[in-house]
Amino acid sequence: MNTSSSETASAKWRGISLILVGIIFLNTGIFAYVYLNRQTDFDEFQSQFAGLLDQLFENQQEIQRLQQKIEIIQYVNQSDSPLISKIFNLVKDSVVLIKTKVQTVTGLQDHAQGSGFVYDRNGHIITNNHVIEDADEISVTFTSGNIAKATLVGTDPYSDIAVIKVSSETVSTVVLGNSSTLIVGESIVAIGNPFGLSGTVTAGIISQVGRALSAPGGYRIVDVIQLDAAINPGNSGGPLVNMWGEVVGMNTAIVSGATGVGFAIPSDTIQRELPSLIATGHYSHPWIGIQGYDVDPDIAADIGLNYTDGIFVSEVVFGGPAATAGVQANDVIVGVEGVRIRDFNDLSLYLERNTRPSDTVTVTLIRGQQKLHMQVVVGERPQPS
Repeated sequence: MNTSSSETASAKWRGISLILVGIIFLNTGIFAYVYLNRQTDFDEFQSQFAGLLDQLFENQQEIQRLQQKIEIIQYVNQSDSPLISKIFNLVKDSVVLIKTKVQTVTGLQDHAQGSGFVYDRNGHIITNNHVIEDADEISVTFTSGNIAKATLVGTDPYSDIAVIKVSSETVSTVVLGNSSTLIVGESIVAIGNPFGLSGTVTAGIISQVGRALSAPGGYRIVDVIQLDAAINPGNSGGPLVNMWGEVVGMNTAIVSGATGVGFAIPSDTIQRELPSLIATGHYSHPWIGIQGYDVDPDIAADIGLNYTDGIFVSEVVFGGPAATAGVQANDVIVGVEGVRIRDFNDLSLYLERNTRPSDTVTVTLIRGQQKLHMQVVVGERPQPS
């Protein structure tokens, strides 16, 4: 009898235990379901909020742009002073002096210096990658004289762009313009800190647009602006400004030994890369994995072409996008998505402006006497070694 009662009690408690376990699992499931739904709602809210912030920033930029244009028109109508003075005063408080240090066995040592300009009120500052490259410490000096430590946010060595951030300064921001609207001969102003001389302004004109500038790994920065305003060491990273006070480029390089031949990264390139650099710390460039030469009369004669347009493919990277699509050495690329390709600059320009990694493009090429169309899935350019 006692044994039977014990077994009955044991069975009863086992049943109760199973019910409790079931309740726990049920509650856990309900909690997980509710949590996941709430998490999804929260993620959607965050995405919408980020979109609203982006829209707000764009609206603020447009308001600032209009305010600057009104100020400039009034200045031209009412003042006899040079317009460059007004342009400088509009932008100067957004331009900073950047100094870097590197860690050595004897401690931190001065490494490099250059310029930069404030992009937004969150303290993001745009400069050249080569200004902050290898730095262990970055400091930023404002026109007020205040000095703040900066953190590295993102870099793109291929386009020589870097974003750093400060948090201890009330910042004045620039307005980014559209470099695609620049015309040869247009007046511009370069502002920066050549040789550490802060707040230096020089003036000149746009000498040419659409230049290509060499970068690491044999890559070429396309759409580069050529200018004749004086650019010297320390100007790197400073803004190139049009006569409406809009930043249309970032002063970057000079030709050694030349006078009046400088280059700037276009603002369109900067604006294309900034969201990714701020969000992820890097920017993925489109890449199809070929090496080659612009077709010249000698190459055309060797392969039997009666024209000198296109890219003669000398090498296809094994396993790269072009190789996977079937492009071969000795092919001549003459078009992408129906757009005529006259040389390598045209190809780089089209890919940078219009594609992102994982996009599919139709490449037109000549192989022997055949015209072929191949579907190439654009890849991501490998990082420079």
